[in-house]
Amino acid sequence: MNIVFMGTPDFALETLKQIHNGGHNILAVVCQPDKQVGRGMKVQMPPTKEYALANNIDVLQPEKIRNNEEFLEKIKSLKPDIIVVVAYGKILPQELLDIPKYGSMNVHGSLLPKYRGAAPIQWAIINGDETTGVTTMKMDAGMDTGDIYLTSEIPIEKDDTYGTLYEKLKLLGARLAVKTLDDILDGTIKPKKQGDDFTTAPMIFKENTKIDFYKSAYSAVNLIRGVNPAPGAWFVYEDKVFKVWKAEELSEDYLSEEEQNNNPGSIVVSNSKEGLIITTSSGLLNVLEIQAPNSKRMPIKDYLRGNELKVGTILS
Repeated sequence: MNIVFMGTPDFALETLKQIHNGGHNILAVVCQPDKQVGRGMKVQMPPTKEYALANNIDVLQPEKIRNNEEFLEKIKSLKPDIIVVVAYGKILPQELLDIPKYGSMNVHGSLLPKYRGAAPIQWAIINGDETTGVTTMKMDAGMDTGDIYLTSEIPIEKDDTYGTLYEKLKLLGARLAVKTLDDILDGTIKPKKQGDDFTTAPMIFKENTKIDFYKSAYSAVNLIRGVNPAPGAWFVYEDKVFKVWKAEELSEDYLSEEEQNNNPGSIVVSNSKEGLIITTSSGLLNVLEIQAPNSKRMPIKDYLRGNELKVGTILS
C-alpha cells in the first residue's frame, strides 16, 4: 500500500520500520517540528524523521494541521491509500483523515475503549491493571473514539514500569499495525464500534506525581512504577525534592504496635541496613531506590550510608 505515516517519538519509530520493511511504500513521514533540548539547547530531530532521512523518505513537519490548506493539498497530491498514525501528538481533523481510500488507522497503546488519551501506558500501571495491550482503529476526529480493527493483549508484570511496558507495547503495536494493513488490503477485516465504558488517560506532569502517603502503599508503588523513567514520583524532605524510582509494599506487621500508630508519611525506619520505610494509610512503603537533589539514582541503603533521613519526620 501507499502510505503516509504520521508519528513523532520512538514509540512510533518501530511501527514505521516494520511497515517499511514489510514492503509497503512510505510516501512521506509527517512528524512534529525539531526541538531544542538540554542545557545547550541543541536541535534534536524526531526519531521518525531521522529514519525517514536515512531511507530517502520525504519528511513533512507542519507547525499546525488544522486550517492548513497547503498541508492538506500536499497530502491529497500524494494520493495515499491510507494514513497510519502512531503517537503523532495532535488531534487530527476529519478532512485529513478522510483523504485516503482506506481512511486513516491509528495504533494506540491500550485496549480501547479502556483508556482514551495521551498516557494510557502509565495509567494502566498507576491504576493497578493486570493486563493491557494495543489497539488498531479506524480514526475519526474524536479522542481515540474510532472503530476498532484489532487488539492484542499482554499481562502487566509486577516488576513492569512505564519504561519496560512501553518497550513491550512498542513492538506489539508495530506487529499489529502490519497485520491490520495486510488484512485491510485483503478485505478480510471490518472495524467494529467501541463500547462506551472508557477511562480518560490524560497527560502526566511532574506536579501530578507527588506520592500521597494518605493513600495505600500499594497505590504508591503503582505510581512509582507508572512514572518511571519519566517524570518520576517524589516526596519532599526538609524542603528538598527526593525522587523514588523503586519501592515495594510491606505489611504493617513489619512494625511494632507503637510504630504502627504513626501518621501517614512518617519515616519509621531509616538506616543503611534496613533501608527507608514510610507509613501510609494502609501498609508500609519500603523505598528501594532514591534520587536526592542534584544527585544520581542509587539504592537507598547506599544513600543512607552517607546521608540521613531522620526517623520521626512526617513527609509533606
